[in-house]
Amino acid sequence: MIIGVPKEIKNNENRVALTPAGASELAERGHTVYVQHTAGEGSGFSDKAYETAGAKILPTIEDVYKIAEMIIKVKEPVESEYSLIREGQLLFTYFHFASNEKLARAMQKSKAVCLAYETVTDKGGKLPLLIPMSEIAGRMAVQEGARFLEKPQGGKGVLLGGVPGVKPAKVLVLGGGIVGYHAALIAAGAGADVTITDISLPRLRYLSEVMPANVKTLYSSKYNIEQELPHTDLVIGSVLIPGAKTPHLITRDMLKLLKKGSVLVDVAIDQGGCFETAHPTTHSEPVYEVDGIVHYCVANIPGAVAQTSTLALTNATLPYAVKLADKGWEKATAEDAGLKEGLNIINGKFVYPAVAELFQ
Repeated sequence: MIIGVPKEIKNNENRVALTPAGASELAERGHTVYVQHTAGEGSGFSDKAYETAGAKILPTIEDVYKIAEMIIKVKEPVESEYSLIREGQLLFTYFHFASNEKLARAMQKSKAVCLAYETVTDKGGKLPLLIPMSEIAGRMAVQEGARFLEKPQGGKGVLLGGVPGVKPAKVLVLGGGIVGYHAALIAAGAGADVTITDISLPRLRYLSEVMPANVKTLYSSKYNIEQELPHTDLVIGSVLIPGAKTPHLITRDMLKLLKKGSVLVDVAIDQGGCFETAHPTTHSEPVYEVDGIVHYCVANIPGAVAQTSTLALTNATLPYAVKLADKGWEKATAEDAGLKEGLNIINGKFVYPAVAELFQ
């Protein structure tokens, strides 16, 4: 199969979809890998490293899309890429269609095969291609939240872990999945007073058993969240409904319960966001204020630590990319029910239920 790796062009997206090691694996199996010039530089991988691994370098993004049967990306295609996508071409990347109708309609019109990382499942029903980026996003959510709690950044001027004689910051984590788990772990490690919520009692029991003593669990309800907000400095939204739009757990009206300079970090912004007042931001302009509350809603948080993220992502995606290249998408998805779950659009038809329900 002819595989193309274009350079990511989303704002400050420094990740690349394939490492030289991944390119080598595919080339050794008889596939042809084309990588756009400088595609890997943001992650620390030179064109020469790809060529040594057996890939070929093409000068432009147009060249890559024109020749490839399968495009492997990190983030969803942006508008300037829409016209480059061909009928029948396989796109293997994050799409998050539920929160982006314009993208969904463009991919429908292209009649490409859209296989989304975020809806591929494993035998246990987990999301193996979302997990590594969720781990990174959860950890970074605390790092970024702590930064924007600083007074010069617009926050209330609170140190996450406090100091002897001064209480630590209070952190509320909404959602006890992969993102929430890692966010709570890092916040607790920094010395914060952490509360993590979920609607699953088994999950809360598990978190209660494995988390440090400064992490408390709380059943997620509107009432319980409202009771926490007046005492909270940093809220991390990490709720996920696979393939579907995220519910708003904090409304505009609830912002008045927070003290001025509190920080909201919405890790779920790719799927519409946990906060009613959230809208996507970029690494170059990461925050804005609503009613005195700082909102951090960067849609590609792991892109800031591109080298770590690229290595972690390729570790997860490469076995699936190999399977798709070796067998073609039809046979590969027929043989692997979890990979089949990644199919969102085929030849202009929405085939993933949560997406079809929104746009069909």
